[in-house]
Amino acid sequence: MRHGVKLSKKQSSKIGEELKRMLNVLYASTIGNIQYVAQCTRLDVAYASSVSSRYQTRAGEAHWTVVKTVLKYQRRTKDIFLVYGSGELILEGYNDDTKGDSTMEAEYIAALEATMETV
Repeated sequence: MRHGVKLSKKQSSKIGEELKRMLNVLYASTIGNIQYVAQCTRLDVAYASSVSSRYQTRAGEAHWTVVKTVLKYQRRTKDIFLVYGSGELILEGYNDDTKGDSTMEAEYIAALEATMETV
């Protein structure tokens, strides 16, 4: 999505020629395809697909233009991808052991933390 582009409900199709044109556009299907690609391989278009998906019920020409821009961007950059190092993958996890062993102790700790946040 280009910098400075703002989408709103005011840009939605209302009546007339624009509404007729937009009824023939597969807006929701295209958004679904972009979201699938964003989730699987192209995180760089996730924000644009998220914003565009808000207007699926009454998309206007401005919304469709943004979606077409995302599709053009994907087509232009299809050969550009992220490559991670071929070394060993190290997975680190952390556990918060301060929650206690019993329900009562956990509730006490939660109440203490809530009190500390309010102070």
